[in-house]
Amino acid sequence: MPDNLGIMEILGIAGSVSLLSGWRLYLTVLATGLAMRYGVVPLPEHLASLQVLANPWVMGVAGVAAFMEFFADKVAWLDTIWDTIHTFIRPVGGALLALAVIDPGDPAMQVMAFLLGGGASFLAHSGKASARAVVNTSPEPVSNVVVSTVEDVATTGLLYLAYSHPIAAGAVAAVLLVLTVALMVIAWRVLRRIFTRVPAEPVPAALES
Repeated sequence: MPDNLGIMEILGIAGSVSLLSGWRLYLTVLATGLAMRYGVVPLPEHLASLQVLANPWVMGVAGVAAFMEFFADKVAWLDTIWDTIHTFIRPVGGALLALAVIDPGDPAMQVMAFLLGGGASFLAHSGKASARAVVNTSPEPVSNVVVSTVEDVATTGLLYLAYSHPIAAGAVAAVLLVLTVALMVIAWRVLRRIFTRVPAEPVPAALES
């Protein structure tokens, strides 16, 4: 990664980590910390504030939480409970990560990054939670495992792309965000059809007698 990042690269990183935090906050923190600690992702001086993620204690806590999430996310309805608990945690985490990417010398930009990062993370979280609620209506457990594994792989791949090719990652994140909104609309329509009771037809008077 170049030492000097332009505004597009910075926005690409901020948007990507915010989006990924809505899916896998702990994996995002852990993977970034490990990559920095072992030099896989050499961050420029501008992003030095993210070095806190390479702290052993931070990585330890993130590792334990990521381990718990890895298994909880693959069990039907337990994943929904986990998502519900993290409704506020993931957006705040995504907002803080986006905030760490922005130049601290520009307060206005930091406020916008915090708000937009939190919003992107919340949308990603909502889309994930909505999709998993639909998947949970399936009687077999394979769907949960497959969808969760795809999310794990996608998070890891997009996170690497975010730090190695920020602009490309930002474009992918933008597309995924649009798809997330569309997925939320589809998921809520499906759930409404599943859980809305069809009113019973009135019994003909002739049959009642």
